[in-house]
Amino acid sequence: MPVCVLVLNERDAAESLVTSLRDAGTHLLRVALVAPDAEPTSSGGLTAERMDDVDLLNPSLARNRRQRSMSRWLMPFGFLAGATFTQITTLDTFARFGTIGEVVIGGLLGLGSGLMGSYAAAASVPSDNEDGVRILRNRHKENSWLLLLETRPGVELPWTLVQKVRPQQVVRLSEL
Repeated sequence: MPVCVLVLNERDAAESLVTSLRDAGTHLLRVALVAPDAEPTSSGGLTAERMDDVDLLNPSLARNRRQRSMSRWLMPFGFLAGATFTQITTLDTFARFGTIGEVVIGGLLGLGSGLMGSYAAAASVPSDNEDGVRILRNRHKENSWLLLLETRPGVELPWTLVQKVRPQQVVRLSEL
């Protein structure tokens, strides 16, 4: 989905842009207004969110989502690999638990390895939006308002309306 984040000086510009886009018939999948830390989050039409609550602007939320996604297939695969390894080797590490118990413990150890692997893999993969998010976090620290606009694939924002509010900066985040 095409995501565009506008850096604005004031809240009124963001609210007028969203109103103009809706009046023009632009279908927005997501609109998120991020307030500077010193500003109140609720007044007027749009409810402002905290920077850390917006998943596209928070790398740790994206990393956690990636980790959960990877654990869904790494943990079962690890269980099967651990159980298979226990059966095909002649090691009797857990022989006192019986044949079935040994296989189950081997599978549980593999399951734990899959969970650890999902954390390691999720932490090692950088986000495509890392540079853009860093720029936006710096602008947020400078007390700028951020307006995140997400449209359907293939649909562009009407840039003439966007330019009317005179954004400080426009950052396009890569497709999700």
